[in-house]
This record gives sequence, structure tokens and C-alpha cells, in this order.
Amino acid sequence: MKAAHKVVMAPLITEKGTHVSETAGQVVFKVDRAANKADIRRAIEQLFGVKVEAVRTVNYLGKSVRRGRRLGRKPNWKKAYVTLAEGQTMDLLDKV
Repeated sequence: MKAAHKVVMAPLITEKGTHVSETAGQVVFKVDRAANKADIRRAIEQLFGVKVEAVRTVNYLGKSVRRGRRLGRKPNWKKAYVTLAEGQTMDLLDKV
């Protein structure tokens, strides 16, 4: 089991994440690629003191990039949609 602050890297504050937060009671985080749903649940509950109902994850492949003549690649990453239990709220701007 990894430390909680190493599992959850950062909250993703985007238009889609804000919409999901307002309508479905979910919060979006960038998480460690090796973390599973149980690790993510434990880390969120420990760091923010909220009850987590469900966790859904999405793996993203890094895109190919070109800088002049050199080809490179952005890193792969993982995103987690965390559904909070009924009545639970999380204000990310206070914690960050």
C-alpha cells in the first residue's frame, strides 16, 4: 500500500470536471498509474476526510509530440472519478 499523498497526485479542475462535480457529486483526480480503485478510495478518505461511494478510473495514453526534428512522447497517465457518498462535499480549493 502506497502513501496517500503519492496515490493522489492532483485534482483536475476542468470544465468537464466542474460539470460532473455539480451534477453527479463526483470529483476528478489525477492519480498514480499503478494505483487500483481500493488504493484510490483509501487515499481520498484519508486525505480529505470524506466517505467515498465509488471510484471509476480511466487510463490515458501519452500523445506523440514533435519539437523541431525530434520526436518525443508525453507520459501516460490515469484519471479517477470519485463519487462521494450522499451528503458529502469536498472543497478542493481549500486543500490545495
